[in-house]
Amino acid sequence: MSMRGTEEDPRLTSVRAEDRVCTGVTTVRGRVFLSYPSADGPGVQVAEALPDGGRRPYPDTAWNRVGQSPDGAFVHVNGLRGGPDGRLWIVDSGAPQIGGRQVPGGARLIVVDVDGDRVERIHRLDEAVRPDSYVDDVRFHGGTAYLTDAGAPGLIVLDLDSGRCRRVLDGHPSTVGGTLVADGRALRDPTGAEVRVHADQLEVSPDGRWLYYQPASGGMSRIDTRSLDDPTVPADELARRVQRWCDTPSTGGTAIAADGTIYLSDVERRRILALAPDGGVRTLVDDPRLSWVDAMWLDTDGHPWMPAAQLHLTAGLNGGHAAVDYPVRIYRMPVDVGPPPLDHR
Repeated sequence: MSMRGTEEDPRLTSVRAEDRVCTGVTTVRGRVFLSYPSADGPGVQVAEALPDGGRRPYPDTAWNRVGQSPDGAFVHVNGLRGGPDGRLWIVDSGAPQIGGRQVPGGARLIVVDVDGDRVERIHRLDEAVRPDSYVDDVRFHGGTAYLTDAGAPGLIVLDLDSGRCRRVLDGHPSTVGGTLVADGRALRDPTGAEVRVHADQLEVSPDGRWLYYQPASGGMSRIDTRSLDDPTVPADELARRVQRWCDTPSTGGTAIAADGTIYLSDVERRRILALAPDGGVRTLVDDPRLSWVDAMWLDTDGHPWMPAAQLHLTAGLNGGHAAVDYPVRIYRMPVDVGPPPLDHR
């Protein structure tokens, strides 16, 4: 039985209505970019949202070709994010779906110059992925990018200057997903098996000291970035430095504010929680329209963008039965504080 609010919160404003499942949103230089996981059918994976409500394939149609090799085309985009350099960073999971096999050369972090609408650099993650990897999301700290692997549990540390990447906390309990619950039920794939999504959400603290991360089923941990960034720290020692941080619920997405508050979507109860830097938890908003809020984005005006993706109602997570109630909406609301400094986002 689902436990969630029934009243609509007037602070929520619908800013986009999509005819496809949209799981990611970000803003770069006043422009809005969206990602679509093909959960309700093939199509454009990355698009720029147009002011008239339309969208255009981004950075172009060729990159969004379906069923192409990873040479100049996406395999399966799982997320996107405005980076600290004012560019658009796109996470290609490298596998056609979670639980699928990696396409050789497919796992990439793709950097797009939005001024020229062109791919500027591609960080290849081959040396850090497993055959069953599904690269999920990214955050930045200085010259380093951290990525989560939701398919083969672990984290990836990428040096942005050299392009070298390493796999860390491989199979560590803090990265391993458990039962994923939404609207009061465990999610199952079309065969009836429980869906497991491993390391998923992650955030860097505003001072750059900590990386917070968790599997989609919840249970947030943290580790100091100095340890992560040091390749000489042995794997067993790195594992000992992991701290359990908060007993979070099943989660679709997170965002972090300049004061260190982590906003986290509770897909079990259709609400957004606020996790304070001291570990305290409060409800930010509780609204029945917040149906599986996925990757959130906190803009410079202090507005979290919340794509209510209804991902748990897609066939792949709903026992083979598609039950998404279109349109899929993206909501926004004001909070008291904006995002962290750019170099820690």
